[in-house]
Amino acid sequence: MSAEQDKAIAAKGRHIALVIAGTMLAWLALSLIIGPAMGLPGRYALLFDFLALAGMIYAGVNIVQLWRMRQDNQR
Repeated sequence: MSAEQDKAIAAKGRHIALVIAGTMLAWLALSLIIGPAMGLPGRYALLFDFLALAGMIYAGVNIVQLWRMRQDNQR
């Protein structure tokens, strides 16, 4: 493995971790704090859930890409 490939893998891993953490923090804040404080109807909670699901799907796709990068790097 080259140092450049290791840095790319590490950067992608950090990106994925930030996406997951940011998505969950935003979802919790919107669903439990901001939404009820603003008096938003329940349908907005479903919107926040779908946005969080989209973030998790994006992270899942990136996890598969990271896994493939590591597999190609080991050969």
